[in-house]
Parts: sequence; C-alpha cells; structure tokens
Amino acid sequence: MEILGNVLPILLYILGSILLVVVIILVIKLIGTIDRANALLDDVEGKVKTLDGLFNTIEGFSKTMNSVGERVIDGVTGIISSIFHKKNKKEKEIDEYE
Repeated sequence: MEILGNVLPILLYILGSILLVVVIILVIKLIGTIDRANALLDDVEGKVKTLDGLFNTIEGFSKTMNSVGERVIDGVTGIISSIFHKKNKKEKEIDEYE
C-alpha cells in the first residue's frame, strides 16, 4: 500500500504537467487562429467598404425609379378618375332634365 501511496501522487503530477503543456500549446495555436481570423475579417471589411458607393448608387436609383413610378401612377389615376367623373356628371345632367 505504501508503494501505491508514493507512486500515485507522482503519477498525478506527471499527468497534470502533461495536461498543462497540452493546454498551453492549444492556447498558443488558438491565439494564432484568432489572429488569422481577425486579419481575414479586416480584409473583408475593407472590401465591403469599397462596395458602399455602389450600394448607395443603387439605392438612389431605386428611390428615383420609385418616385417616377408613383408620379406615373398618380397621373394615370387622375386621368381615369377625371374620365369617370365627367361621365358621371353627364349622366347626372341628363337625369336632371328628365
């Protein structure tokens, strides 16, 4: 029993040391991976910023087309409603004379 009492703590110290070394190595590799990911994200962010001008142009064009479309629809609606308004007005005048 005494041998087991002396050997077990030594074995635990050795395994703990090995575990500590493995964790340190993994942390160092993780730091390297995070640095590469940050560099990649910075590159992507720079490329996205170059496209902001294009997206702003597309947005402006879209707003302009929407405005033009609304004006055309308002004009067509106005013309159609004036035609029906005149027709209804003529029918009312005819009904008034009868």
